[in-house]
Amino acid sequence: MRKANSSSRPDSFAERFAHCWVVYAPSVRARLWQYALLMRWDRPIGALLLLWPMLWALWLAGNGRPDWGVVAVFVSGVWVMRSAGCVINDYLDRNVDPFVERTRDRPLAAGRVYPEEALALFGFLMLIALGLALLCNRMTLLLAFGGAFLAATYPLMKRYTYLPQVYLGMAFGWAVPMAWAGQTAQFPPPLAWLVFLVAVLWAVIYDTQYAMVDRDDDLKIGVKSTAILFGELDVAILAVLQGLMLLALLLVGRQAGLAWPYWLSLLGVAGLFVRQGYLVRRRDRAGCFAAFRNNNWVGGVVFLGILGAYLAGPAG
Repeated sequence: MRKANSSSRPDSFAERFAHCWVVYAPSVRARLWQYALLMRWDRPIGALLLLWPMLWALWLAGNGRPDWGVVAVFVSGVWVMRSAGCVINDYLDRNVDPFVERTRDRPLAAGRVYPEEALALFGFLMLIALGLALLCNRMTLLLAFGGAFLAATYPLMKRYTYLPQVYLGMAFGWAVPMAWAGQTAQFPPPLAWLVFLVAVLWAVIYDTQYAMVDRDDDLKIGVKSTAILFGELDVAILAVLQGLMLLALLLVGRQAGLAWPYWLSLLGVAGLFVRQGYLVRRRDRAGCFAAFRNNNWVGGVVFLGILGAYLAGPAG
């Protein structure tokens, strides 16, 4: 009997590892998948909306030739900070999300992840972000503290102000001065802050469209947003904000001396904004969410315009 028992146990390290993997791997994989859902890795649109302004800034700061090491650090930082922002947002909203149709099935709201796990994951992600910041110059590191504060406090704004979308724009847009400092090792110049303003306006636009999806639920539970603040004027105000963003983008192109491909890209942005206005005209959930997602094309078109402008050479 003892011989039979001993022969059934894995003896070598490889056999023991294989045995543990078979027994425990399914539960480990399931847990990691819940963490991935908590970080919104299944929905990369938020990371892309954060990524585009950062890329605009890097190419402008580098005159079309950014340092690829800096690019790699900041692209990684975008994904890490967006993941961290989603985790802390869901932790702070864990008692609110179960009452919102769009968020009630998120891991924390549904009870598939414990609040303590979310805090530990947030801490781990912030350590990674700190490690990435330490790879940069001193000016970037100093600006990183401001970015971390904005990211950590943004989820609280919807409880105290009807302008959380503006605060989100500041949090997302902070990647612009950070990227500029990462490329130049200097305090960002006025052009960088003009791009920052573009990023803030853009975030107010797309996050208001996003908030229009949740407006009915938010009114019931007392959560504030620009969608509620704007009320029946929401579609008109979005059009005004889109016009202001286009004006700011015109000023960016003029101040940076960008060539014709950039100006052509702004025509594309104007067309996309017209499309968004059409999608939100009835204020239905599907249309508002489609308009929100359409902004990924806006960011990409602006970046292609900047890239093309530097490839085409100095403006005539």
